[in-house]
Amino acid sequence: MAEQQTFRMRITFAKQGRLALLSHLEIARALERAVRRAQLPFAVSQGFSPHMKIAFGAALPVGVGGTHEMVDLQLTRYVRPDEALIALQKASVPDLMVKDCVYIEPKAPAASAAFPLSTYRALLSAAPAQLPVPAQVHVIRKKKEKVLEVAEFLVGDMVLEGSALTFTLEQKPTGSLRPDKLLAACLAQANAHEDANIESAGAGAEEVPLSFLLDNAWTQSIEPPVEGEPLRVLSMTRIDQRAK
Repeated sequence: MAEQQTFRMRITFAKQGRLALLSHLEIARALERAVRRAQLPFAVSQGFSPHMKIAFGAALPVGVGGTHEMVDLQLTRYVRPDEALIALQKASVPDLMVKDCVYIEPKAPAASAAFPLSTYRALLSAAPAQLPVPAQVHVIRKKKEKVLEVAEFLVGDMVLEGSALTFTLEQKPTGSLRPDKLLAACLAQANAHEDANIESAGAGAEEVPLSFLLDNAWTQSIEPPVEGEPLRVLSMTRIDQRAK
């Protein structure tokens, strides 16, 4: 039997607000439901466990939003991109909104491989004079500790403008450095340095774990950070994905 012709559509969407707290798997399920509600003619795989032919871009950590996330969907017939966009937007919720639909070549690289550079912007609880960048980050994967060299993944400098921090990480075929892990290591060093200054002045400071608080209406009641409190992350968003 001849293989059915399919049309490969790249969908761009935003993950924000409370839905930034969803896992990658939950985001995938939500978008698949949106495709079904939009009644797009999606292709289905063959075999014992048929599923929608859909491929997602690089995953985001829980709590990290994204303004330019991508997913590739295969359709069994041609649908005008503007019609697909309207149908998907009607089937999507505001915090997981589809922004664009374009067709790509059938053999074009997957979004995760085509755009290995991701730029993130984080909002901190205060504006530090400087933010130290560790040479290494220790992570636990499959119950094993692994040491990642920051210089292998960090592209350019981490730019600090007041309480806003912008940086770019490269995803490599052999692995990646998660933005939340890097930022946690940066804040650990910054807070350790601040604690040392406080202790040298004769006072102690409690260690506060890194926490993400979404910068949305439902968190506007949070009090501003008190001077001397450990530096925290209020929100983090991937604002761009691009090729090398």
